[in-house]
Amino acid sequence: MRHLFNYLLGALAGIGLVLGSERAFPEWFGHTKAAPVVGAGPAAVATASEPVTGASPVAEPQHQTTVPIQQPIDISRRSAITRAASEVSPAVVGISVISVREYRARHPFADDPFLRQFFPDQIYRQKVENLGSGFLISPDGYVLTNEHVVHEASQVIVTTTAGDKFDAVIVGYDYDSDIALLKIEGRNLPYIRFGDSDDVIIGEWAIAIGNPFGLFSIHSQPSVSVGVVSAVDRDFERNREGRLYLDMVQTDAAINRGNSGGPLVNAEGDLIGMNTMIFTEGGGGSIGLGFAIPSNRLNRLFEDLKGRGKIERDFWIGFQVGEVTRLIARSLRLNDLHGAVVTDVESGSPAEKAGLEPADVIVAAQGRRIESPYDLLTLLRNADLRVGDMLKLTIWRSGSTEEREIRLGKR
Repeated sequence: MRHLFNYLLGALAGIGLVLGSERAFPEWFGHTKAAPVVGAGPAAVATASEPVTGASPVAEPQHQTTVPIQQPIDISRRSAITRAASEVSPAVVGISVISVREYRARHPFADDPFLRQFFPDQIYRQKVENLGSGFLISPDGYVLTNEHVVHEASQVIVTTTAGDKFDAVIVGYDYDSDIALLKIEGRNLPYIRFGDSDDVIIGEWAIAIGNPFGLFSIHSQPSVSVGVVSAVDRDFERNREGRLYLDMVQTDAAINRGNSGGPLVNAEGDLIGMNTMIFTEGGGGSIGLGFAIPSNRLNRLFEDLKGRGKIERDFWIGFQVGEVTRLIARSLRLNDLHGAVVTDVESGSPAEKAGLEPADVIVAAQGRRIESPYDLLTLLRNADLRVGDMLKLTIWRSGSTEEREIRLGKR
């Protein structure tokens, strides 16, 4: 009996081993083992069971797994910057200028009063070439650039991105604001549209396009540099050359020699300024401090240059001022020693027509407090005023302040 019991126990153990092997290694018995699913997104769900033939219709539990979804990936290198550069570049031009400069050479004997008459100064003339940038602003060939690019030019050649060269005519210029308007013969030319420089956002993209170091001559292709608008409304007093830069747009886009006169545009391809000057160190290259004349000023001056050829800045006011002393302040009942007292008003002058009188004290001009006559003269020198503009003054008269507006006349 004991042997029969051991035999049956061994047989049952063998059957269990076979059944366990079939479950663990189904491929040995002709079955297929389900492969695991790897790496799909959470939205992908798969069910992995079916009812066994002849079994009850009760569904077995469903196991959720994820499967990969193959989707096409569209990778593009085009952006707002590349689109703006592509749109604007055909309207950018290279400018080559030939001018004649005069040089005076003094003879070593010129300091001698007697010999000077026999050895007068020698005058030499020399051709000088200059390079710059510009851009078309109309389909009939009007081009804007800096005045210092074409200053005293005897010949101006404009080269377009199509490789065409034109002899340009200087229609007009404004030395003070450093703007020049050129004209080339053409029709249906590409041009840049004006943007609103008063709407410029600090930190937005700024794209400078132009002709640095004359590289435009290679395949007639302008150079593009990209940065941001670093600041707006930068004002500078007149420099030693007498130029006045006001409301400038500051950018860190690279601007170098030859970029002068080129456009500064935003990511939509709208003109926001004309690249004009940079702060630099000994090497003369860009250090990320470039400045552009705002587009709204360009637009206003363009109309005057197109119609008149120049901006009338030799205006006439017609009054003289002096310092406010303690005696004058006491006699005019002024509380402190600030302002500029009017000492004379010319007959028939704009000042007289505006009602200005001697002994009036100018305490503010164009909304700015005047401390002294020097303040008033500095303001007039550094204000962007021209014939026909209104000069707004606040004056002290008879113990109270009054407002006066003087329309600047032509001298």
